[in-house]
Amino acid sequence: MCGIVGIYLKTKKYEKHLGKFLSGMLDGMATRGPDSAGFAIYTKENKNTYKYSICLNQIKEKDFKKNISKFIKKIKLTSYSDHVIFETNEKPYKILDLLKKEIPEVSLVGYGKSINIFKQTGNPKDVVKKFKLSSFSGTHGIGHTRMATESAITTQGSHPYSTSEDECLVHNGSLSNHNNIRRSLIKDGQNFNSENDTEVAAGYISNQISKGENLEETLKNSLKDLDGFYTFIAGTKDGFALLRDEIACKPAVVAETKDYVAVASEFQCMAHLPNVNSAKIFEPKPGIVYHW
Repeated sequence: MCGIVGIYLKTKKYEKHLGKFLSGMLDGMATRGPDSAGFAIYTKENKNTYKYSICLNQIKEKDFKKNISKFIKKIKLTSYSDHVIFETNEKPYKILDLLKKEIPEVSLVGYGKSINIFKQTGNPKDVVKKFKLSSFSGTHGIGHTRMATESAITTQGSHPYSTSEDECLVHNGSLSNHNNIRRSLIKDGQNFNSENDTEVAAGYISNQISKGENLEETLKNSLKDLDGFYTFIAGTKDGFALLRDEIACKPAVVAETKDYVAVASEFQCMAHLPNVNSAKIFEPKPGIVYHW
């Protein structure tokens, strides 16, 4: 059992409050996933700058800065607990290769021109405080609270998973054929950093999109390709999509107003959102992709 949440702002009215809204939603999901938590915040795209979300693991920020500065001269670092957001105009192919070869002690959590992504083990209420989630602004965000089942309680085993530029996925459920899918994707050039089935689903989505499919079609295809039971929220720089498998044993509820769309495993974690009592509230249908 895990908890997933997402909020998409239709207008600019609440952009400064996005982090506060998402923080409250993750707090409300703590009982569904006490082992770890994570979230992705999307901001307006800076066309000339890439942002790399990095977990420092055991090394200090000053040491990371010293090491990366040997190879990249113009950088900006912003620290959040044991993560940093590393901003540069260098392209991903160069930075990803550099991190892998020269600074393998750190973990790349995600990257893109819009996404900021953070995750950590521990009670979700503590995690959102450590990363100061309530202070973030943005256009949309998704989050996850985890009760570990098929893999260890580690930062790498936590959600969201990001397997390509400005993409990420959170998942409540379990995939039964993830090992076969993983082997197939590895042969196709996809890389994985954990044993988690959700990272396989994220890699599947990235692989399909890289071949020209859009997010909606990719999620429709997943219904025949991914075996198991699941509710997905998949994020991109443009918004997010929601899918429940055709059996739909994993809960989800949507609350939509003129200002936002909120998605969660349980309604109670949306109770703090403005005007939620007058929202259009519905349970998403099985096997149907909802996209905002």
